[in-house]
Amino acid sequence: MGKPKVLIVDDEPFNVDYLEQELEDLDYETVSAFNGHEALEQVAAESPDVILLDIMMPQMDGFQVLEHLKADERWRNIPVIIISAMDDIDSVVRGIKLGAEEYLPKPFNEVLLKARIEASLEKKRWRDKEQAYLAEIEAEREKSERLLLNILPPAIAERLKQGEQIIADSFQEVTVLFADIVGFTPLSAKITPEALVIFLNEIFSAFDGLAKQHGLEKIKTIGDAYMVVGGLPTVHSDHAHAVAEMALDMRQAIADLAATNDQPFDIRIGIHTGPAVAGVIGATKFSYDLWGDTVNTASRMESHSLAGQIQVGLETYQRLQADYIFEERGQIELKGKGNLKTYFLVGRK
Repeated sequence: MGKPKVLIVDDEPFNVDYLEQELEDLDYETVSAFNGHEALEQVAAESPDVILLDIMMPQMDGFQVLEHLKADERWRNIPVIIISAMDDIDSVVRGIKLGAEEYLPKPFNEVLLKARIEASLEKKRWRDKEQAYLAEIEAEREKSERLLLNILPPAIAERLKQGEQIIADSFQEVTVLFADIVGFTPLSAKITPEALVIFLNEIFSAFDGLAKQHGLEKIKTIGDAYMVVGGLPTVHSDHAHAVAEMALDMRQAIADLAATNDQPFDIRIGIHTGPAVAGVIGATKFSYDLWGDTVNTASRMESHSLAGQIQVGLETYQRLQADYIFEERGQIELKGKGNLKTYFLVGRK
């Protein structure tokens, strides 16, 4: 660590010369300025540790220099010691009120000069430690914030930060999508674990981008299955359309990835629209999840769909039929649901 640097600001060359000599004898590095404008230039160029500031100077006096220093976030923490005549108490008081740390009376006393500078440097050291500690705390807070937003929707994360203990909301209508990668299990037996994770991450990262693009909320992944929902935590009326758009884009993304990687796999998608309950569960590895018959039906729509197809129930079909092309599949039996009429979403009209 280098010598502490002291900026001497005084329009009297004799005072500057004297202080330079005294401070260099005390093992300080010095820089000098002979007026207020030069002082600010030197502060910007040299980043001094302490400033000895004369009050009575032409053009820009010491008070104006102090005001500039304290108004600038870069310089406000540099300790300033006022150089003042013994009988000029009013100037000292005014300087202290403007933010000066200490004052040094004229004529200068070597012992007092050293004591004032060492006291100011000690204050600066503690202030710098405090600022570094606060910056570290802020960095950790931002990291925690990013992690929280990776786990929870922003609106839910904010409610948790505000102190809500239990978050559970009922939604009259949402649209839920489940997707499963067909052919991934046999593929996983043929490639290394590292390649498997990289490949799956590429797929799900593409899906995450689509969810963000369409304003949907990713709920979770389970193995090679992906769950996303529209219409929560912020209610919006076009959730079925947004999910349909994502489903079509997901199917295209999988086709592109399969072609790029020369791998034989496809996607199977199921969608259902209806009421649901959403909330945060868990004490440590907590998550935002979704429950209700709509979720179960969407899951069944996916598991009973076909490779390359997007299967939807009647409720979703009724909301989308004016804008999308469908192929009627007819009645199929879903476990726990009985026979339901379903449709394949083919494309946009």
